[in-house]
Amino acid sequence: MNGILIVDKPGGMTSHDVVAVVRRLSGERSVGHMGTLDPMATGVLPLVLGKYTRLAKFFQSDRKAYDGTMRLGFATDTYDADGERVGEQAVSPPSEAEIRRAAAGFVGEIQQMPPAYSAKKVAGVAAYKLARAGKPVALKPLPVTVDCFAITEVAGESAAFEIEISAGGYVRSIANDLGARLGCGAHLATLRRTVAGEFSLQDAVTLDDLARLASGGETIESRLHHPRRILPAMPCVTADEWTAGRIRNGMQVNLPEYSCAALVKIFTSQRDLIAIGKRIAGTLFQPVTVVA
Repeated sequence: MNGILIVDKPGGMTSHDVVAVVRRLSGERSVGHMGTLDPMATGVLPLVLGKYTRLAKFFQSDRKAYDGTMRLGFATDTYDADGERVGEQAVSPPSEAEIRRAAAGFVGEIQQMPPAYSAKKVAGVAAYKLARAGKPVALKPLPVTVDCFAITEVAGESAAFEIEISAGGYVRSIANDLGARLGCGAHLATLRRTVAGEFSLQDAVTLDDLARLASGGETIESRLHHPRRILPAMPCVTADEWTAGRIRNGMQVNLPEYSCAALVKIFTSQRDLIAIGKRIAGTLFQPVTVVA
């Protein structure tokens, strides 16, 4: 089963847990996720199935959007509500105006320190494994672009927000750093991913819905997204049988109508995606990822 499935991830599960469930329900062993969600987070989790796992690298730069809430007053070691408190409880939270001014300072390109409790690698070892073992975690700040960070409501020690952030950015680090900037400490209380690349919550299906399909003797294939919709920046081209044969064998082909495109999606029919082609020169394309 080849395709892309968008799951509305429930809280309390890791992204790998969701992958395991989809493997069981679909019967497809080759399943991967694109963009980890922490266990406490919910929302849009794109999955690639079958030979479409080869396409995952083309989704790595996709931006993400989230709704969430922060708890002001103290930080935690994991930067979220699952962690242990760090430092003392602040006597009083900052004003709404102070919170909004501080949040505005995170918009644009920033240098962000990943959380110690994260999957970032340190000398080949996941940072969270070192942190859990009480070992030093030598991470380096990374450039992150925040397109939008808006405080939507403040109620006591809770601040609701919307954020759009580049791939690889940690919203929990934003919450932690905002608390440090305000001098009161803060951590992420809730988080829901609403958008990942071209996919939104409207495209997502719950695991319960998938389970109901499976229990009714249906497959999840009806929930896979149309391949011509994915990676919308790449134009689609339909190859004839001779051209498709060359592409499947990794050979260069001429696609005269796409002289301006850097990458194209190559189909043999309306739904049968066979490869991603990269323009070499002029109208000459080389298949860089073959999926069928």
